[in-house]
Amino acid sequence: MELKDTYKTIASPSDEVLFKDKNSKFFGYAFPVKTENDVKLQIEKLKKEHYAARHWCYAYQLGTEQLKYRANDDGEPNNSAGMPIYGQIQSFDVTNILIVVVRYFGGVKLGVSGLINAYKTAAQMALENASITEKTIDINYSIQFDYKNMSKALRLLKDNEAEILSQKLELDCLITYSIRKSKAEELFAIFKNFHGVQIKKL
Repeated sequence: MELKDTYKTIASPSDEVLFKDKNSKFFGYAFPVKTENDVKLQIEKLKKEHYAARHWCYAYQLGTEQLKYRANDDGEPNNSAGMPIYGQIQSFDVTNILIVVVRYFGGVKLGVSGLINAYKTAAQMALENASITEKTIDINYSIQFDYKNMSKALRLLKDNEAEILSQKLELDCLITYSIRKSKAEELFAIFKNFHGVQIKKL
């Protein structure tokens, strides 16, 4: 079985989209996020921008292998907003993403099925409007070695398409590198058997 070492996310925030139903307006937004703090900041920003709105419902998913998600109905009937938004995150198979749908109430109740449809549609429109990109799942390591082993170590990193994150090249050299998951174990094994090199996963 091939190791899955890519994931899909969005490159940048999507442009605002608008879905209307019976005078209610639903503004949809998608943001790339990496932490729960990023989520909080984006929601606070939207609450300032749309201070007169009635609801700011959202869902997010973080992580590439251990996924963490949350769906929030923000005062709408249970599971009528957050979960339909989260369902779109799942159907587009994206992660490290936050989708917020801001609702201005138009005076006419939509009922639970109407709400589910509106939040789902606004989330879908936001995702269709975003540029989805595929990234690799990378693992970081540090290696320590004597100066005399430097050219061989650097060549191994280059041959395995590892990205050097930082390097301190003195008598005693220390390099931290990042490599896509499918190649990580093989290179780890090479360095492990390389006399004079200490390697550890970060």
